[in-house]
Amino acid sequence: MQKLSMDQLNRVDVETFKSQEKTPLVIVLDNVRSMHNVGSAFRTADAFAIDKIVLCGITATPPHREIEKTALGATQSVTWEYEKDSVEAIKKLKTEGFEVYAIEQTNNSVSLETFEPVTSKKYAVVFGNEVHGVEEDIISLANGTLEIPQFGTKHSFNVSVTIGIVLWDLINKTKFIKK
Repeated sequence: MQKLSMDQLNRVDVETFKSQEKTPLVIVLDNVRSMHNVGSAFRTADAFAIDKIVLCGITATPPHREIEKTALGATQSVTWEYEKDSVEAIKKLKTEGFEVYAIEQTNNSVSLETFEPVTSKKYAVVFGNEVHGVEEDIISLANGTLEIPQFGTKHSFNVSVTIGIVLWDLINKTKFIKK
């Protein structure tokens, strides 16, 4: 076994990435306070060729060196927009035909492992603040809530880890992965 070089990985350049077909998923960051988590969201969105990221409320926006520490240039490739009001962002996505799912533990959340996305639908997934989670107003507007099964003493994953888990699961189930 030998590690692949950057040339062997055969990654596209930023301009090609911007024009290529995207995974019909939108990430919504609802008042995420850590710029490192924002940067990580960008990097993960780039890796999975996600349609766009919507940054809401107190969530920092590029350009910022603290975001770039973890984004590693993905703020240049991933489409993003800022919406001050998270509720307005969700309403807009729903009028654009997105099914919106908040990633949150609620009394009727669906375990991620049992959720079956439909390939013909567009999805937006909302990730919340590191301490308070997704706002109640957003949860009430969402089509549903998804929860990652956990077996330890903590009640949640870091938001950047959660983004990776959820996106991989949805992409894998919908077969958006380009092979």
